[in-house]
Amino acid sequence: MMKIKCVFCFFLAVVGLQISHVFQAAAQLVPVMKNNVVLEIKPGVGNPRNSEGSFITLKNGSILFIYSKYTSGTGDDHDPAFLASRFSSDGGHSWTNKDKVVLSNEGGLNVMSVSLLRLKNGEIAMFYLKKNTTKDCIPYLRISKDEAKTWSEPIACITDQTGYFVLNNDRVIQLNSGRLLFAVALHKNLNTYMGGSGNLFSYYSDDNGRTWKAGKEVKGPEDRLTQEPGVVELKNGDIMMFIRATGGAQLVSYSKDKGETWTDAVPYNLKSPLSPASIERIPATGDLFAIWNNIDGTDPKVKDLRTPLTIAISKDDGKSWIHVKNIETDPDGWYCYMAIHFDQNNVLLSYCAGSQKQKTHLSVTDIALLDLKIIYKN
Repeated sequence: MMKIKCVFCFFLAVVGLQISHVFQAAAQLVPVMKNNVVLEIKPGVGNPRNSEGSFITLKNGSILFIYSKYTSGTGDDHDPAFLASRFSSDGGHSWTNKDKVVLSNEGGLNVMSVSLLRLKNGEIAMFYLKKNTTKDCIPYLRISKDEAKTWSEPIACITDQTGYFVLNNDRVIQLNSGRLLFAVALHKNLNTYMGGSGNLFSYYSDDNGRTWKAGKEVKGPEDRLTQEPGVVELKNGDIMMFIRATGGAQLVSYSKDKGETWTDAVPYNLKSPLSPASIERIPATGDLFAIWNNIDGTDPKVKDLRTPLTIAISKDDGKSWIHVKNIETDPDGWYCYMAIHFDQNNVLLSYCAGSQKQKTHLSVTDIALLDLKIIYKN
């Protein structure tokens, strides 16, 4: 029996080494950028998971980061959680080491998945999911007029339908016209795991979030699952919706009427596993910035992994991508649910950064600070 165990352990070690070598060889095809992780929010006793946050710069120059802090269970999506915050007073280089409660758990299950947005009228909008059951989860909005010191009563953003709607963190935008816009996936017959395809919708508001309307449903390929959509405004005023999907690539759909109707979703040029991407515009340059798991799916050993974590720049509104760089390459890593925040010189990123071996996939959140000048270097 001991010999069998030893042979089996040796076999596992060889297989693991082969997978690691395959992954490392693939990762080396893309330049690796030194990643300056400035904060790691780890789980602990009575805190099994920290995840899905968003940033906002306050008028006094400090940066506020709000995220989902889980308080019991195993860190499952439906376990109890509230919204907690950290602050940086030096441009994101260092952070407070204690949490402040932003919003207690007002849901039957939890509150999670934060998007922070500075509105054109100067107010701060905080979007989050209020999850009551696996059949009742919708985005809510609270407004702050005093730089996140206090928040308004909640406003339900979806009132024309009921169900389990997924709005990823850091995914709400305000168009040049002033319209607020986000995209959601409606999951029907959900039990405990967000499996299966979601019905894709956009929701928009023309009165700073007080009332909301639904866009037409986005149709995707019948042979692919569609989940976790996001949106970005293009230079010509069109809206691009990027969609987590099966099939080895993100999907993409376009709207020419500010999110009211959409083209059928088709495969996009960002190869990835069934994992979310994020795309935002860099204010200082006007280019698009993408962050995603750059896996082309050709190697079955690693095609479903959420590693490496890759960034890229587009100067043609997403038609092509340059300055492609890996910022996380650990084959044991699990990188996803990103938030993006720019100043003139840097980009702040937050993302889940757990371990596959330790089964802490979504439990750890890292905040990294990257120099835009270095990103733009070949």
